[in-house]
Amino acid sequence: MRLFVGLLPLVLALPALAESSIADDCTFEGIDLRGEVKIVESFADLDVKIVSSFPDLDVKTVASFPDDCGEWQFVESFPDFTIRYVDSFPDIEIRMVENFPGLP
Repeated sequence: MRLFVGLLPLVLALPALAESSIADDCTFEGIDLRGEVKIVESFADLDVKIVSSFPDLDVKTVASFPDDCGEWQFVESFPDFTIRYVDSFPDIEIRMVENFPGLP
């Protein structure tokens, strides 16, 4: 019984840990997750992992006007924010989609 009582706070905290860290206004720690994005190898604004299920954000690549949540236009200069692809410990997990970008 003591073990169960000791684990109760951890069990109650798990749903909070599973929630997306992306705010309802499509920002992560002040970074608007729409716009022009540059992929870098170091000193990125965000570390991103591509997943096939349970993403924090669905991302659609667009050629111009990345105005909606999850619409990213990849550029080489003057980005709105930078990303680095990682395999572990990402800031956010994304799924690349053809339609319906944004919060899943």
